[in-house]
Amino acid sequence: MARSEQTWLNDRLRNASLLCNRPMNADQQPLWLGIDLGTCDVVSLVIDSDCQPVAVCLDWADVVRDGVVWDFFGAVQIVRRHLDTLEQQLGFRFSHAATSFPPGTDPRISVNVLESAGLEVSRVLDEPTAVADMLQLDKAAVVDIGGGTTGIAVVSQGQVIYSGDEATGGHHISLTLAGNQRIALEEAEQMKRGSDANLWPVVRPVYEKMADIVARHIEGYDVEQLWLAGGSCMQPGVEGLFRQCFPELTIQLPPHSIFMTPLAIAVCGMTHVEGAHAQ
Repeated sequence: MARSEQTWLNDRLRNASLLCNRPMNADQQPLWLGIDLGTCDVVSLVIDSDCQPVAVCLDWADVVRDGVVWDFFGAVQIVRRHLDTLEQQLGFRFSHAATSFPPGTDPRISVNVLESAGLEVSRVLDEPTAVADMLQLDKAAVVDIGGGTTGIAVVSQGQVIYSGDEATGGHHISLTLAGNQRIALEEAEQMKRGSDANLWPVVRPVYEKMADIVARHIEGYDVEQLWLAGGSCMQPGVEGLFRQCFPELTIQLPPHSIFMTPLAIAVCGMTHVEGAHAQ
């Protein structure tokens, strides 16, 4: 079964949402860890040999801005805390992990955070490429709408032939809400996570700009599908807007898309290291 099959992906994203920040009963088997250092959150996701999530840690955090780790110490502390939590749940401490970075930024930034937290980096690749690699796509584009940036990867016959990134993402949605509602940015961030359909008219222009960004980046490429990923895609109205903006394309927006990139990072990392935990 191709990994782009909806049942394959949706089942794993649903499991990730159920496991997020919850205790679990671990059995001893090879496991792999992926860590997504996002603008609004840091997610550590563990998968088994069937690519099923078995543990998920999520911290809402402001340690990365527009692809740059501006609070290095804070990012390292979050990763260490996640490793502590996973060690308590699983009975061992991870020694390896995969991670990612926004296209066009320095991958060493993410690598340095993980290494400072005591991890060896098994693989690092840009965020939309990770999703494209996991889904094994053809004639498609992956759009990763993160907290600070919108990343795009164009895929042909399973290979990424182009990737790009622009600084418009969930943080800009929060800024728009804060200005419109005349509230603090932190309160606007909480409001955005509530996915209130009544807010859609306020934030729609930001998503229209994201759609314009995508259109410019995929122009001239043979693209038949758009796969949307990232927590900012979970706003009501996003899928409909992209269908309206790209009527000739098939738009794919899996549920619980906030876990799509962390899942992809872990899946891509498992092919590069055997037995990624201490036995």
